[in-house]
Formats: sequence, structure tokens, C-alpha cells
Amino acid sequence: MWSCTVLGCRSGIGFGFRFGFRARARALGSVVQERHSTTSEGSLKKTALFEFHRQHGGKMVEFAGWSMPVQYKDSHIASHMHARQHCSLFDVSHMLQTKVHGKDRVKYIESLVVGDVAELKDNQGTLSLFSNEKGGIMDDLIVTKTDKGYLYVVSNAGCAEKDSAHMEAKMKEFKAAGYDVDLEFLDESLIALQGPSTARVLQPGVSNDLCKLHFMTSTLMTVFGIQGCRVTRCGYTGEDGVEISVPQSEVVALTERLLMDSEVRLAGLAARDSLRLEAGLCLYGNDIDENTTPVEASLVWTIGKRRRQTKDFPGADVIIPQIKAKPGRKRVGIVSTGPPVRQHTPILSPDGRVIGEAVTSGCPSPCLKQNIAMGYVETGFSKVDTPVLVEVRKKMVEATVSKMPFVPTHYYSGQ
Repeated sequence: MWSCTVLGCRSGIGFGFRFGFRARARALGSVVQERHSTTSEGSLKKTALFEFHRQHGGKMVEFAGWSMPVQYKDSHIASHMHARQHCSLFDVSHMLQTKVHGKDRVKYIESLVVGDVAELKDNQGTLSLFSNEKGGIMDDLIVTKTDKGYLYVVSNAGCAEKDSAHMEAKMKEFKAAGYDVDLEFLDESLIALQGPSTARVLQPGVSNDLCKLHFMTSTLMTVFGIQGCRVTRCGYTGEDGVEISVPQSEVVALTERLLMDSEVRLAGLAARDSLRLEAGLCLYGNDIDENTTPVEASLVWTIGKRRRQTKDFPGADVIIPQIKAKPGRKRVGIVSTGPPVRQHTPILSPDGRVIGEAVTSGCPSPCLKQNIAMGYVETGFSKVDTPVLVEVRKKMVEATVSKMPFVPTHYYSGQ
């Protein structure tokens, strides 16, 4: 299923590259710990798998107010490559899960996001964006239109308080205007099974035919005897995979059952970050934020065609003109050799002029054996194969604007 590009990564990774990737794992651990440095260890939120992680060698760090595993006993490279070639299990229970009820639920959610939720089929989902009146991105999220009379929404842990307050304020506004809408914030656990072996591992434990569960579709099913699990074919790695919403009381049992398959290994935040970067996926707070528009972020595809015509989402009067006129800057991929390109690294034109904001995400790619990064450059420098410079350790390093994803994705479309 996987291309020769990745199969070539099974061997031949040199010491320098391994050292760079280990440094990336350490750096990620430092970053997530520093994000909430004023929070004491005892006050961190813990998922239902917290003790399980520690028992299995998880190195716990602070992330978005939660204690989460950044890495297990496997090296960063080994964990990353296992997800590409086999199947890895991630605890993503820190994400905010919400149900939106009421007959006006679609009208309500479309007053907050740029996507066309009304056009979704039953049990189909879409990546969308909460936008503000200035056209900035408040958060990215997945909205699923279920056949059970509610919308199922998953948004980022780091934005949980902001998102819930934003949704509650809009709900009160809708209710005051006579609309029927209610919110239910879930306390379910959420785990992600990612990699080419996902369907083979999961199929023995479900009665549903997973061949009929395509990318960005979702359904309720019994998973290895646990009833009422919501299984969504999606993920954050670029691989085939699922996210399973499961009662907290059952998540340890389900995790243990999945790990009985030799294809499955636990993976943490470090591998999750490098996998998503190879797939060209944004990390909120790094690559997108409230000062970035969907057009600048190369996320125009999230804006539904009907929504572009109705212009009835927050910030439409800023975003729609940008689609036609093109913004002054654009998110691009960058590849380079030599020292790894880190966040905040300046990007310059070949003649040494700063051409945009610094790199927003960067790491050595295990699959390409090159340094990969994302950042914002002046639109005139955004064409693929455009040469640029990146400043690393006060030295100029040659780099090239690259297409994204950096590594081909393998989302399951039923073919």
C-alpha cells in the first residue's frame, strides 16, 4: 500500500539524521512543557489512559494543560516509521468533543464556520474552520453530520476553553432569537488508530464492513464488545486510520485489546507532530491562528462553494475578496538539506531579503531524509521549486519551495 519513498526509509538513515530527529523529540517535549509553564504538575488534566501511559513507558509532558505522552520506549524515528508502515495508537482524548442538537443545528454551526455543512450526507464529515470577523482562524475542527439527529464536532485541546465559550455564546444568541439548538460537551475518551494496517487490525472486532467506511465518514458501532463507539475514518498522519470515541470506563480495555495485535504500537506527541508535518497538515497556534486567513493558509478548499456565494460566515467580507485578488502572503512547504530548519527560522529571497514571516513548523523528515518545513512567504515566492534561503544558526542555507503534502497521503476512498 505504501510507496517506494517510504519503503526506502527502512534502512540507511545516518547518525547525523538520527541525532537531528532525537533533538526534535527533545525540543518538542520542551516546547509543550513551556506552553503552560505556570501550571503545576498536580493541576494538569489527565486522560483516562494516564496511568496506562506511564505503565507502558510513556514520557509524560505538559501539552495544552494536559499530561500527555510525548514518546514511549521506541525511538522517535521508529515510532514515526511504524505508523507509516504498520499501525500506531495515539491517545487524543484531550481533544474537545461536542454534540450539537436541535432542528436548527446546521444553521447554527454555519454561523460559526466557513464550511458547507448543509450539503453533507448523513454520517459524512468535513474539516472546517471557526473564523472571526477579521477573517482570522479561531480554530480548525471536524464537523460530522450524523444520522442520529445531531452534529458531532471535534476541535483542538489548546482551544477548548475558547471554542466552548464561543459556541455557548452563539447558542445563547440563537436561543434568544427563537432557534432550536443545544450543546453537549462530551467526556468520552478518543483514541486514533493510524497506519496502513488499521482496517485489518480493527475489522475482527466490528460487525460493520470497514470497506464501506470511507475517509471522512463516521458511524456508531460495537468495537470488540464495547457498544456505542463512534468510529470516524480520519486522522492526523496522512495515513489510513480511524478515530474511536469510547466511554472512559472502557478505553483501557479497548487499548489493551488493540495492542494484542503485533501490528499495533503506542505512539506519542513527537511522532504525531512529525507525521502531520510530512502530510502538510497545520498545527493550530503554529501554522494558523487568529491573524491568519484561510486564503493565506492555503485552506481555501475548506470554504464551501455555496458559502462563498452567500457570504454569511464570520469574516466573509475579508476572506472572499482575498480569494479573487490573492493575499500578500501564502503558506508554503520548504525543503532543505544541512542543519534542521526550526520554528521561527527567517525565510529570505536568494538575494537575502526577508520575504515573509519565519518558519512556523519544521523537522527532519524520516521518509524523505530531508529537512521539511512550512512557513509564510510573499505570494510572488510561493510557486513550487522557487529557490529561497533559510537562516539557521546565523548561516544562510539554500532551500526550495515544495508542494505539499511532502509525503503522499493514503486516505481510504474505497478504491
